[in-house]
Amino acid sequence: MPDCTEVGAGTGTPRVKCPQRDQVEYRACCWNDLLPEDHQARIVWDYVMGLDLSSLYERIKAVQRRPGQSAIDPRILFALWLYATLRGIGSARELARRCDPRLGEVAFQWICGGVSVNYHTLADFRTEHVELLDQTLTNSVGVLRNEGLVTLDRVAQDGMKVRASAGASSFRRRKTLEEHLAEAKAQIEALKQELEADPAAASRRQQAARERAARERAERLAKALEELEEVEGKKKPSEQEKARASSTDPEARTMKMGDGGFRPAYNVQLATDTASQIITGVDVSNSGGDQGKLAPMVEQHDERYEKPPNEALVDGGFVKKEDITQVSPPQGKTTVYAPVQKAKKEGLDPHTPREDDSPAVAEWRMRMATAEAKEIYKERAATAECVNAIARNRGLQQFRVRGSPKVKAVILWYVLAHNLIRAVTLRAEREIKVK
Repeated sequence: MPDCTEVGAGTGTPRVKCPQRDQVEYRACCWNDLLPEDHQARIVWDYVMGLDLSSLYERIKAVQRRPGQSAIDPRILFALWLYATLRGIGSARELARRCDPRLGEVAFQWICGGVSVNYHTLADFRTEHVELLDQTLTNSVGVLRNEGLVTLDRVAQDGMKVRASAGASSFRRRKTLEEHLAEAKAQIEALKQELEADPAAASRRQQAARERAARERAERLAKALEELEEVEGKKKPSEQEKARASSTDPEARTMKMGDGGFRPAYNVQLATDTASQIITGVDVSNSGGDQGKLAPMVEQHDERYEKPPNEALVDGGFVKKEDITQVSPPQGKTTVYAPVQKAKKEGLDPHTPREDDSPAVAEWRMRMATAEAKEIYKERAATAECVNAIARNRGLQQFRVRGSPKVKAVILWYVLAHNLIRAVTLRAEREIKVK
């Protein structure tokens, strides 16, 4: 094909329609015409429209016939983070870029509908509403239970360690933390004195930012010293001097990861209904092990849905006799399926009840020796580990926020996004069966 400026071999220059990419062009279009009817962003928006977000609207100070700038509709921010989570986007700056009319994507722009958003608003919204996100999980699972798509007959629980937003070098001992805290407090005082001595030394905004950064650093260091006391309490008196806490994310702990390395992380606990793969329970801790996490999850289900799971499937890391006794009949209502550890003594059958076993523990030992129990236990890996893998594929590799409340908020976004897509699939499968 000849170039637009090339002279033809015939009687003159060929006339062709060439692309004009440097011309400003105005188009008349409707956002709804740019997005297919079955697009995932529309599914997310329809879901958000059905949520009770009244608590978010009550916080808006701008009202009709009163001065003040209009707030961004909370439904837009909620839908943006749900859709971004499904797309594996965990950065507020990246999400804001996707919403930019000049550089972004149609799906994000469709959700915005011409409303501009900034990364600071997005970042704050993502982590400010933990209670609302948690209640939304409870309500959404309740709706699925009423539809018969979730039964809580059998729930699989598994832990997943996710890298914290802190480096290994941020872990300091008490003496260093105290020195850094003193420096941070001195910096705050110096900034205040500078402003009092010469108010024009820096702009008000710059000065406020510097004071805020120094104040937040001092707060993190003070929190690190509090967390250090907890770490020291778990060590022997002779080893307490070696205890360290992170000055970046004080609540994070160094854990052994899946690849065998040790890094700052959080332990995320997810409980999943085996029949539907709907996540029904979530928790975040800074404990590197899973032991002792079964009973709290069963209690969480009882509080959320007024019904504990009939059966709980966990791996050997969760096994704790006290937990099994607490959640199993006659004291509880949940039957536990977990592998029995090998006996330390040779020739001793681990499935044989012991003298110090409670009735629930003795029954659990004998139950796990049966072929039926072993077959049921296989559902744990197919459910819990599958859900964890989906979360990893959606970008849950490392947290970009700090502190367990914000970490839990991020996890709840992943849980809600996962359940939304699973619910759509389950309802579609039910319609096919009915037809």
